[in-house]
Amino acid sequence: MVMTSKDLLNSSPAELDALYRQAPIGPIPDGVAEGHVLFLADTPVNWLITWYVRALAWQGKVFFRDEGYLLNLVSALRVRLVKATLSRGKSWFCPGEEAIILDYSKTSFLAQKIRDEVREVSPGLFIGQAYWDDLRVLSFSLQFPT
Repeated sequence: MVMTSKDLLNSSPAELDALYRQAPIGPIPDGVAEGHVLFLADTPVNWLITWYVRALAWQGKVFFRDEGYLLNLVSALRVRLVKATLSRGKSWFCPGEEAIILDYSKTSFLAQKIRDEVREVSPGLFIGQAYWDDLRVLSFSLQFPT
């Protein structure tokens, strides 16, 4: 079944976690991805918070696979900021398995405590887990054009 970002936005946190666990690592993506914040708790106002975050803060990511880094798309102006390195590595969410690691520790003063990991759940659609130090703080989706 082909899924979209909208399908993920309509999924519960438990469903998102199960999708992530079952997903293959997939290839390291390349290009521009539209992003949406997905939450760890199921509350009636998640859609509103997601809308505000998307409208005012985080829009997605631009992957430069061959160069080994990405930049986040920030604000409604989609400014390219906050760099992370790209690699395959150990998943914190699925111990003993791999994920695509987005590491900000050596590339961003502001986000140096952030570590994301992503897996492809459908063609061009990734779920990510965001960590602050070793605390999982939220999930997110990345939709690449297919």
